[in-house]
Amino acid sequence: MAANYWESTQRRHWQFAKDELATMRQKLEDEDPALVQAYPLPPLRHLNIHFNQRKCAFGIWVLPPVLNTCCPEINRLGKRLGVRQQPMATAQIYLKRFYTRVEIRRTNPYMMMATALYLACKMEECPQHIRMVTGEARSLWPNEITTIDPGKLGECEFFLISEMNSQLIVHQPYRTLTTLQGDFGLNNEEVALSWSVINDHYMTDLPLLYPPHIIALTAIMLAVVLRPTNAPGQGGGTTAAGANTAAGLAAASAALAQAQARAAITGGGNGSNGGNSGPGTPSFTPQGSAVSQGMQLSQGGDNNGDNRKGPEARMNKVTRFAAWLAESNIDIEAMVDCTQELISFYECHEQYNDKHTREPIIRFLKARGL
Repeated sequence: MAANYWESTQRRHWQFAKDELATMRQKLEDEDPALVQAYPLPPLRHLNIHFNQRKCAFGIWVLPPVLNTCCPEINRLGKRLGVRQQPMATAQIYLKRFYTRVEIRRTNPYMMMATALYLACKMEECPQHIRMVTGEARSLWPNEITTIDPGKLGECEFFLISEMNSQLIVHQPYRTLTTLQGDFGLNNEEVALSWSVINDHYMTDLPLLYPPHIIALTAIMLAVVLRPTNAPGQGGGTTAAGANTAAGLAAASAALAQAQARAAITGGGNGSNGGNSGPGTPSFTPQGSAVSQGMQLSQGGDNNGDNRKGPEARMNKVTRFAAWLAESNIDIEAMVDCTQELISFYECHEQYNDKHTREPIIRFLKARGL
């Protein structure tokens, strides 16, 4: 079951519709409206950024450079402990799952971050000693965590496991990206940017809404269409970057619309399942098709295609990607929604202020003695 996403507890119990997720969160607040009113918190998106923040993939695109240096929280602790990316991603998902069951004002989120990372490291087979985790958390968050010791962290671990019903196996989008990078002929820069987009999606609700392969394919598409171009003689200023971004977004929208139209005609895609289709849905390799032959040609000996640089070559790659989507069973509507959510997130990040987000959290922690 661990190796099969379609039979996993992640798909059966931890993948929600947007309305369902909003209802669950509203229900938590309605249980104690006086507590919610007494300690107002920043918007959920800002909380997600604060807890999971890192340098954004498209910081050059929509973010002022100063925002790229904002301090992350759970990732800061992970770096102090020398934890690799996958356990940190798993910890972020544990935290998201936990706070769909427990109102955040009833807990110390910094304690829960340390607990989630400690548990994720054990699940990803790179365990950290509990005293090391508590020591680093104490020095990293001296104002946020007044008392922390191995015993208290152990209690929080049982609390976390209990609220998640011991459903701890997490499937990540990184595997899909690694599998498909050769099929799509991605260069190193595009792979790195796709990886960064996947990292960024943990600052949104997407891990609770869509399957990992949908996230990975959306990241690939965004990396291809929005990758900055450094063509000789081309201006590198803000205006040029904005023009490239606008052109890339238009190409992405057109590619998804084209893929959706072709899928409707051929019956290849399934755009009405919200990403919850059954086993076998991600048909990643349409063998013998013109698309797969085009992919191989673009990776092999098409000198006219490989030697072109800049927007033209990128648009050709986007077109091939759209044709591949049309012949697969990928839920294109889900990809459209993921794309819109990520773009909205990058725009939201521009208004984010770490100090204004942290202060209300510390206020309710001190007032409630958590």
